[in-house]
Amino acid sequence: MPNKKVSCLTATNLVVANMIGTGVFTSLGFQVAAIRSDTALLVLWAIGGIVSFCGALCYAELATALRRSGGEYRFLSLIYHPSIGFIAGWISATVGFAAPIALAAMAFGSYFQAVLPAVPPTVLSLLLVWVITAVHLAGIHTGTRFQNLSTLIKMALILVLIIAGLLIRPGQPLHFGAAQEDLRELLSGPFAVSLIYVMYAYSGWNAAAYITEEVVEPEKNVPRALAVGTVVVTVIYLVLNYIFLHTTPKAALSGQLQVGMLAGQAIFGTWGARIVSILIGFGLVATVGAMGWIGPRVTKAIADDFPRLHWLRWSSRNGTPVLTTLLQLAIVTALILSATFEKVLVYIQFSLLLSSFLAVLGLIVLRIRRPELPRPYRVWAFPITPLVFLAVTLHMLVYTIRERPVESLCGALTSCFGVVVYFLCRTPGAPDPVLLAGTRNRRGTDAHRT
Repeated sequence: MPNKKVSCLTATNLVVANMIGTGVFTSLGFQVAAIRSDTALLVLWAIGGIVSFCGALCYAELATALRRSGGEYRFLSLIYHPSIGFIAGWISATVGFAAPIALAAMAFGSYFQAVLPAVPPTVLSLLLVWVITAVHLAGIHTGTRFQNLSTLIKMALILVLIIAGLLIRPGQPLHFGAAQEDLRELLSGPFAVSLIYVMYAYSGWNAAAYITEEVVEPEKNVPRALAVGTVVVTVIYLVLNYIFLHTTPKAALSGQLQVGMLAGQAIFGTWGARIVSILIGFGLVATVGAMGWIGPRVTKAIADDFPRLHWLRWSSRNGTPVLTTLLQLAIVTALILSATFEKVLVYIQFSLLLSSFLAVLGLIVLRIRRPELPRPYRVWAFPITPLVFLAVTLHMLVYTIRERPVESLCGALTSCFGVVVYFLCRTPGAPDPVLLAGTRNRRGTDAHRT
């Protein structure tokens, strides 16, 4: 129905809001503790942007060729096997979105204590996710207006921080170049470690691919939203990290989580630190809102395909997937109350990286296996673009297995449990419903182009 479609602007805002979360305001402190070169620090964030942009272009081709919502769940099901796609969807539905939402909500609670010191951070975190869930349940139109407004506020706050930071004179001494020491740091172990955290900060670049069917003219607007949103965030991240380094002594940043607050204190003074903390808290509202919108739609995409999960697909008159939204709320609430979600994020990172790796690899597989498939958008500089993404992601996967074997094993076990759930949900003897849906979708696309 046309009145339930979202515009290119909203889809772009969704990408931006998904990407700009807690990572950019917290991870630089750990990078400064491990990397001394100013050049290497900014190159780190530039590489993250380039890899994310390559991934966004690849997802744009997949989304417009397969033309169904669901992200990796849909891509991997149609390219490889429904069980592989189900595992990716299982990870996204259970922890992939819920854990980052809980993380952002808890950060919101910590920042907003500057305004309401008598209220425990946990209460503030729960209040945020419950209010945003209520907004989404009110309907897609309410949700899109909220998403556009909250993203606009976030961008305005970041712009103020950037402008004020650039006006600081004199700033901290920074040295940029291509000295031998800088090159050594680019190839060092700490650089590889920091890249994992940077890529977490960039996560969300694939947001619009999860709602392909809800976007107006997806063959045009999904690629635009993915590409523009990723480029905007890359520029913001580079400038923001320059501002952090320009305004705040490295000794103060080293090993610290509250990078945004420290920069605010350096720019505006003691009261400025409190104000910036509040503003960052407001910015996190957009992050929670964006992820809270997308996550339930991944679960609904799975429920649409499996009769034994049809009870989860009920949507309101406004088009909001009610039960999957409430299911996600329950998981987020449990994570906030248990305060164990950070460990979950560590072990789930392996599975999330593997899902993205298989999806982009699937782009190459589809080009070879189905060259006749209509592709409204084709990725630039093929095959260089997907190969860049695959090389960096494989590097992170190998590093995660080597340095975090326990967490990697837990991620593998989570995937195995997803296989068990897949066979329990599948009707014995019946063809895989996701393949039938994909076939109907491709026929519809071909007929539309005839």
